[in-house]
Amino acid sequence: MYAPAVPTGPRPSSGMSVDPIDRPRVPALSYFFPAHDESENVEPLVAEALAELPRLAERFEVICVDDGSTDGTGAIANRLSEEPPEIVRVVRHSVNRGYGAALRSGFGAARHELVCFTDGDRQFRVADLALLLDRMATGAGEPLPDVVAGFRLERADPPIRLAYARVYRLCLRLLFGLELRDVDCACKLFRRSALEGVRVESGGAFLSAELLIKLRESGRRVVEVGVPHHPRTAGRASGADPRVVFRAVRDFWALRLRLWARRGAALRRGEPILVPRRPDA
Repeated sequence: MYAPAVPTGPRPSSGMSVDPIDRPRVPALSYFFPAHDESENVEPLVAEALAELPRLAERFEVICVDDGSTDGTGAIANRLSEEPPEIVRVVRHSVNRGYGAALRSGFGAARHELVCFTDGDRQFRVADLALLLDRMATGAGEPLPDVVAGFRLERADPPIRLAYARVYRLCLRLLFGLELRDVDCACKLFRRSALEGVRVESGGAFLSAELLIKLRESGRRVVEVGVPHHPRTAGRASGADPRVVFRAVRDFWALRLRLWARRGAALRRGEPILVPRRPDA
């Protein structure tokens, strides 16, 4: 089930961020980010998270998913996890397994009821998670949402990525009925309870779409809210890599054909997106 994006106050421009100082804090929040060869970004992103998340949540955790980096990202993340203890954690893949696999590891490591993520390239600001949290708490006369998906107000990406995104969005709308305006926006917030029982297969870039499709099929309520998007200032993007695109196309058609053939069986395929929480989480 989808709801259109609704205003949450003045519409921010691409250069604005939310000031969360006076907003109510949620009880607990898990924040994770996937990182592959992001050695220039991981330390400032963790510092940003540690500065901003106390304004958003009474308790929180920061999880770096190092997806087989070879540039020192993992070593930096491990160092950062030593202080403060139990707040910054690292999940490491020994080899690069792909964006979807990194997201799955992040969801699996999360311990709190509200789970959010951004990418490790710092194109989103941690403070802007307040936009998603505020929308999560607003039913606008309807049931509270299970998922708040960000959409980039002014997308700061190269033309080739924008072209891929337009074609991809059209295909998802026509073949899956997925009407979100920015499916792959790497700024999303989930209720952990809404993810229970959901299984996913993709280990690549199709994971975000697969997860949203299966949440819709399970009757979860997904809403959208606009978020600022910033140019990458360090590191190198890999989303337009032909291998990444091919893998996404393959996973796209695999799910579409399975849903046509046996919907119930298709929804049961894959691994659970969540793992059981620790008793003390």
